[in-house]
Amino acid sequence: MRTVGEMGILEAVNLVAIGLAGGIITSIVGGASLVTFPALLATGLSPVAAAIVNLVALMPANLSAAWWDRSQLPAFGRDMWLLIGVTLAGAVAGAWLLLATPEALFTQLVPLLLAMSTVLFAYAGHIAQWIERRSASAAAADRSRWSITLAAMAPISIYCGYFGAGAGVMILAVLMVVMQGDYRAANAIKNLLAGANCLLASLIYAMQGAVAWAPVLAMTVGALVGAVIGIRLLRIAPRHAMRRAVIWLSAILTVVFAWKYWL
Repeated sequence: MRTVGEMGILEAVNLVAIGLAGGIITSIVGGASLVTFPALLATGLSPVAAAIVNLVALMPANLSAAWWDRSQLPAFGRDMWLLIGVTLAGAVAGAWLLLATPEALFTQLVPLLLAMSTVLFAYAGHIAQWIERRSASAAAADRSRWSITLAAMAPISIYCGYFGAGAGVMILAVLMVVMQGDYRAANAIKNLLAGANCLLASLIYAMQGAVAWAPVLAMTVGALVGAVIGIRLLRIAPRHAMRRAVIWLSAILTVVFAWKYWL
């Protein structure tokens, strides 16, 4: 893996800019990976390397969200620890699955992963509303809801460690059931689980020598600055317009990479 000193100035600036955009998007509307992952591919990184760089570079943002939202977390009982255990197990499985995926196969999966993530992000509001209505009318007992939640979180956690884009939407949708529509608590748990998953997956990638640290460091610097800028812009930024822009850009990039990798 290259060091920071081995990167060209223009390449480093591009990576900082990608991180900057990712940090701003994360703070204002979310869904940063829909933009940053294709942008990393455009820098010449292989799809697997780009997926790993994207996950590791954005991991500090996930952890900071979990820290700032910690006051909304429920008490840590047996169920919460089981949920965290499933999440961490999924991170291990997802990370090893990505490392075991041949580059050629993952390249073919890229358009599908981008398309699925774009749809999840585009319909996040509808998904949340449907889940909220479903949870409000659910007659199942608490134990049954927790059992369903644990079962659903297993594949989502694997996906989070494997690729991750759009995983937050899926985690939040599942948690809205067990939290019976309490968005603030469900979102706080989502931030904790996503942060823990990304941290463990990042450690596995690092221990296996699969992290391109020069792009990660450059992108992380940009993401941290972008997050601060995004927080300051939060009150005045046109959130709906930005959200639509992210969706359309991601849809266009999905078509571009489908053309590039499939045709």
